[in-house]
Amino acid sequence: MNKPLRRIAIFCGLLVLALLVRTNWLQYVQAEELSTRKENRRVAIAQYAQERGNIIVNGGKPITGSAVTDGSDYKYKRTYIDGPMWAPVTGFASQAFGSTQLEKLEDKILTGNDDRLFFDRTIGMFTGDKKQGGNVVTTLMPAAQKAAFKGLASNKGAVVALDPRTGAILALASAPSYDPSSFAGNSKSDEKAWVTLKDSKNKEMVNRALRETYPPGSTFKVVTATAALEHGVVTDINAPTDTPEPYILPGTLTPMVNQHGGCKNASLNKALEVSCNSVFANMGDKVTRDKMVETAEKFGFNDAEIDTPVRAFASVYDKTMSRDGNAQSAIGQFNTAATPLQMAMVAAAVANDGKLMKPYMVDQLTAPNLDVLERTDPEEMSRPLSPENAQKVQDMMVNVVENGTGTKAQIDGATVGGKTGTAQHGEKNKKRPYAWFISYAKTDKGAVAVAVVIEDSGATREDISGGGLAAPIAKDVMEAVLKAQG
Repeated sequence: MNKPLRRIAIFCGLLVLALLVRTNWLQYVQAEELSTRKENRRVAIAQYAQERGNIIVNGGKPITGSAVTDGSDYKYKRTYIDGPMWAPVTGFASQAFGSTQLEKLEDKILTGNDDRLFFDRTIGMFTGDKKQGGNVVTTLMPAAQKAAFKGLASNKGAVVALDPRTGAILALASAPSYDPSSFAGNSKSDEKAWVTLKDSKNKEMVNRALRETYPPGSTFKVVTATAALEHGVVTDINAPTDTPEPYILPGTLTPMVNQHGGCKNASLNKALEVSCNSVFANMGDKVTRDKMVETAEKFGFNDAEIDTPVRAFASVYDKTMSRDGNAQSAIGQFNTAATPLQMAMVAAAVANDGKLMKPYMVDQLTAPNLDVLERTDPEEMSRPLSPENAQKVQDMMVNVVENGTGTKAQIDGATVGGKTGTAQHGEKNKKRPYAWFISYAKTDKGAVAVAVVIEDSGATREDISGGGLAAPIAKDVMEAVLKAQG
C-alpha cells in the first residue's frame, strides 16, 4: 500500500474507532440519563401506555384511577377520587406537566417499571398479559382525612394527624386545595387549569401540611417546657418560677406582654394553662439558647431531611440569635418557624412517653397481584424527653384542655392533652395572626396526635384564637381516629 492510501486507511480507522467509542458511551454510560430526562417524550408516552397502579388508603380503597384517552399519543390519563381532599397525599401525575409527591416518588412502582416487578413483566411476556403497575398502600385513614378537610372548609390552613406509637400519618390535609384530575391530560382545558392554579394567589398547589412553615406561637411552649424539665431548670411543675411582672427581655428595656393575668411568678403548669408569655420567655433564657436548640432539634427542628417519603420543609430554631431573641423564640415567635407536621411530631413525642417515631405515610408497596414488595417498619427517630418528664408535660397539656384555653378539644371517654397558639407575624405583627392547636388523645385501644393551623379564616382579628378556631377541628379528627381504632 502506498503512503497516501495508508494515511487514508489510518484516518478511516480512527473515524470508525471514534464512532464505536461514541456509540458505546451513549449505549452504556449515558443510556439511563437519556432515557429518563424529561425532554424525552417517549418516556412520558411510555408512562401512560398502560394503566398506572393505584394509591390506596387505609382500608383498601383506591383514591386514584386511570381513564382511556382518545386522539392522543397517551393511551391513559390519571383520575382521582375526591381529588382536592387527597391532593396533599397523592400529588399529581399529568401527561403535560409532570408529577409530584407520591405520584413522582413511587412512579416506578405505579408504572410497573420497578426492578422488583421484573418477574411479573417476564411472566406477562409469555402469558400475553398486559404490563401492569404496582400499588402504593398508604397509612392515611379516610375518616380522619375527611374530618380534617371538612374542618378546614373554606379556611386557609393545614391538619396533620399521627399515630404517636408508630409515626404513621393518619391525616394530611391542606386548604385551599385543587383537583389533580383537572390537568391530568394534555388538552387546552388542562393547560388552562394548570396556568390558573400555578398563578393563583391562594397557592392551592402548596402542601401547607409539609411544605409551609409558620411561627408556631404558644404551641411551642410545649417544647420550652420540655427543655426546662430536661435541663433541670424546673423539677416541680407546680412550683413558682421566679418570674417577675413585668418581665423585661434580657439585654433590652422591652417588657414581654401577657394576654392573661396571674402570670407573676406562676408555676410552669399554671403558665401553660393560661399561656403566660413572660414565664416561658424566662424559662427559655434560663435554659439558654444552645440547650433550647438541643431540645428543639431532638423534636426534629433544623432537620432538612424529614422524608415521609415526601420531604417536609425544615422547621427552624435559630442557632445564632441573641439572648433576647432566644427568649422571644421560646414562646414560638421571633425566628421560630414550624410546619404543621413538625408540631404534630411534638405532640406525638409527648403522648408516646418521650419517644419520637419517624413519620411515614407509605405502609406497603405491592405488586399488581397484591404481593408485598416492601413494607415500612416503624422507626424510632429520637427521645426528646424522658418518660418521667413526658408524664409531667402530659399532665400540663391535659390541664390546658380541662381548665385552660383548650376546653373545646375535650372528648368523652378519652384522655386529651393540648396547647393553643395564636401566632403574631408580619411587620410590627400587623398581619392577621395564625391560629394553632396541637393535641393528643388516648384511650385503652388507641392514640392520636394532631396539629392544626388556620392561616386565614376570614374571622375578625379579635375572634382569631387557637382554642376557638383550631381546637374544634383537632377534636373532630381525634374522634374520627379513636372511633376507627375501636
